[in-house]
Amino acid sequence: MARYRGPQTKIARKFGSPIFGSDKAFEKKNYPPGQHGPNKRRRKVSEYGIQLKEKQKAKYIYGLLEKQFYNLFKKASSSKGITGEVFLQLLESRLDNVVFRVGISPSRASARQIVSHRHITVNGEVVNIPSYILKPGDIIGVREKSKSLEVISDSLSKGSHTRYSWIEWDDDSLKGKFVNIPEREDIPENIKEQLIVELYSK
Repeated sequence: MARYRGPQTKIARKFGSPIFGSDKAFEKKNYPPGQHGPNKRRRKVSEYGIQLKEKQKAKYIYGLLEKQFYNLFKKASSSKGITGEVFLQLLESRLDNVVFRVGISPSRASARQIVSHRHITVNGEVVNIPSYILKPGDIIGVREKSKSLEVISDSLSKGSHTRYSWIEWDDDSLKGKFVNIPEREDIPENIKEQLIVELYSK
C-alpha cells in the first residue's frame, strides 16, 4: 500500500481527532464522515476494531507504511522497558519526525521529502534516510546550500512550532541537538499505545 495522499480532514474525522495538526474544516465537522452525517446509527466496535483503529491512527500521524510500522514495533518489543512507550520513543526519534518537531518543515510528509532530497545533516554529514534513528547528543542541521530553501525558511519564519524539552534548536545557525529520548508524558500525540501492543500480541 502506498502512502495516503488524500483529504486529511476526512481521515481526521474518521478518528475524531485533528491528527494532522490544526484543521478548521475538522472543527466544523467533528464527526465521522459519511452521507448520513452525525445522526447515522453506528455499530458497536469490537475490541479488535478499537485496537486496529488506534494502530491506523498512529500510522497516519507518523506517516509510516505497515511494514515500517511493524518493524519498528518489533524493535521496541525486543528492547528493555515498556514496549508501548519504547515504541513511541522510537517513532519520535526518527529523523523526519525531529525535522518536523523543530519547525524546519510544516508537516511530517514535508519533512520526509526534505530529508530525502539531502537538505539535512546529522553530525555534519548529509543523511537522506527519513527513518534514521537519532541518538542523544546527535546534532542535526540544515545543509549550507539548503538554508535559503523557500519551504524551510517559510516554515521557520512562522515560528508557530512548539519547543520540546528533548530537542534544542537555534534559528540563527539552523542547527539543533537531540538532547535525550523523550519521556512518555512529554510526547504530545494522543495515542493509546497499549492498544497497539495488545493488537500485535494476538
